[in-house]
Amino acid sequence: MFLSRACNPVKMNIRNFLTLSVSILLFQTALGDIRLPRLISNGMVLQRDIRVQLWGWAAAGEKVSVTFQHKTYSTVARADSTWKLNLQPLKAGGPYTMLISGNNTIRLANILVGDVWVCGGQSNMELPMERVKEKYAGVIAHAQNSFIRQFNVPESYDFNLPHTDVRSGRWEEANPETIMNFTAVGYFFARALYEKHHVPIGLIKACIGGTPAEAWLSKDALKAFPAQLRQAEKFSNRAFVDSLQNADQHAVKAWYSQVNDQDRGLHEETPWYDPAYPATNWRNIQVPGYWFDQGIKALNGAFWYRKEFDIPAWLSGKPARLLLGRIIDADFTYLNGTKIGEISYQYPPRRYEIPAGILKTGKNVLVVRVISNAGKGGFVPDKPYRITSGNDTMDLKGIWLFNTGTVSGPTPATTTIKYQPGGLYNGMIAPLLNYRIKGVIWYQGESNTAQPKEYYRLFPAVIANWRQKWQQGDFPFLYVQLANFMEVKNQPGESNWAMVRDAQLKTLSVPCTGMAVTIDIGEWNDVHPLNKADVGKRLALAAEKIAYGADNLVFSGPLYKAMRVEGNKVILSFSNTGSGLMAKGNASLNYFAIAGADKKFVWAKAEIHNNQVVVWSDLVAKPVAVRYAWADNPEGANLYNREGLPASPFKTD
Repeated sequence: MFLSRACNPVKMNIRNFLTLSVSILLFQTALGDIRLPRLISNGMVLQRDIRVQLWGWAAAGEKVSVTFQHKTYSTVARADSTWKLNLQPLKAGGPYTMLISGNNTIRLANILVGDVWVCGGQSNMELPMERVKEKYAGVIAHAQNSFIRQFNVPESYDFNLPHTDVRSGRWEEANPETIMNFTAVGYFFARALYEKHHVPIGLIKACIGGTPAEAWLSKDALKAFPAQLRQAEKFSNRAFVDSLQNADQHAVKAWYSQVNDQDRGLHEETPWYDPAYPATNWRNIQVPGYWFDQGIKALNGAFWYRKEFDIPAWLSGKPARLLLGRIIDADFTYLNGTKIGEISYQYPPRRYEIPAGILKTGKNVLVVRVISNAGKGGFVPDKPYRITSGNDTMDLKGIWLFNTGTVSGPTPATTTIKYQPGGLYNGMIAPLLNYRIKGVIWYQGESNTAQPKEYYRLFPAVIANWRQKWQQGDFPFLYVQLANFMEVKNQPGESNWAMVRDAQLKTLSVPCTGMAVTIDIGEWNDVHPLNKADVGKRLALAAEKIAYGADNLVFSGPLYKAMRVEGNKVILSFSNTGSGLMAKGNASLNYFAIAGADKKFVWAKAEIHNNQVVVWSDLVAKPVAVRYAWADNPEGANLYNREGLPASPFKTD
């Protein structure tokens, strides 16, 4: 019937008949072939000590056999062409091979058995070792360890259906080349665990910068959050999403086109990046810094910086490196008229290689065209601005020349589709759920600081949702409390960042959770602090206690437990005090605030007595509440235990 409808058999020549027959045969064969999800592949790390689950696809009714460590396991593909089977609990070790047989045979090699951790969250978990390579050059150079591996889940979102597989990805062993793409926090976490237990560690990196917690919730979990559920349902309409994307792209393209078309620096007879341009009427400006803070009221558009400097003859023509800290927002950087680098948004550090032949004896001209999209633009303070060659350094901070290319309004507001509720869960978490894991490490919350009250419910919901979907019980869920960030304020006040930290502190009431406090290792001017080693180590300490059951281990800094009032003083008690409380630096305790019934907080004096903290102020006769490190950036907060771990911020009100 198929042939008679497809063509006239009388007129079909033998060549066409054979071609069609072979095509049908190949099609039928392909339908019967066993297929595997990308996680189940060469170099994978399988979770030890539990029944490992393997799965895939084959023709309905096809027998599938798996041979691993001298044992064979069999199942039959279901009517929907899926198959699934469990291996007996495995001991740590490897490398091993695995044979999966049916209509075809697949041989997987270099398999390890150890502990598998999912690395979730936003940019501070996603941030790769490449971004911190200057700080950890020695670590990277010695990162040869085939027993630490990572699978990088590619970005993917879907607002309709959970995906059954990831789009791409492979397991990679840690070495000085591959480690550049490893999550930095995850790598330091894995390294600490491996040094302690000598057990293979597999990291599944499933995180995307800028994402709020609700993007990682399944649709059924979103039912507890009606506003987010309505948003998810709205984005399930493909036509709506396409229309929104097209409108956003058109608006942004028009903004950049206008800026480029009207930028005088690009269209004068001699462009401003040309060393021959006579910058006679440019004004002086301090670098680093923001132009708005230096009397230039225009905020957005295209702005030009120029720096002339001399170099000695011995450096002429040699390769070098230009460090331009961070720039808000985009930059196009020219040296002696040659463009040597550009970055389109504010967060990455500017590290540009200067090719041989660009630098010359005598005067050199560095020009930076800065595009400001929104808010204040310029060069972020307290970052490196210099040229380096070998051990020699030329500082570029100081007075530059400045001119305005064109002034514009801010870039039109757009909607980041992938940040919408539920999408990333479907695209990046759902495909992982059959894979057995030890637990999750999580670094997220920055993108929920605009609505911090919601986070008290959203974050525990993520933990409950993932545990329910993975069906592995209350597996360890270890997370990072937000680091200190933004400018230090002189007086006590409210803080959205502090509220998110408090929500994270309260989430410790969820079973089998642990938290790494990081208010002492952030950076005021960078939401992506470079110190990822201590973050990973503190998560590993939590893992030792929560996941590995270490006894008598001090794995956390002091956590607020209770208070009582005696006269004009408040006495605070803590858990996780270890061998005792201390004020780091042998100074007085900082960053305690106290309030009476009016809830007007003032700075307080605080002292450690009998492993408790006594807090008071002569301005508050009848105290009712105390706060500690309650600020975006509580720089100088110094309550620690003697094991060197910082206390979590807290409030008693």
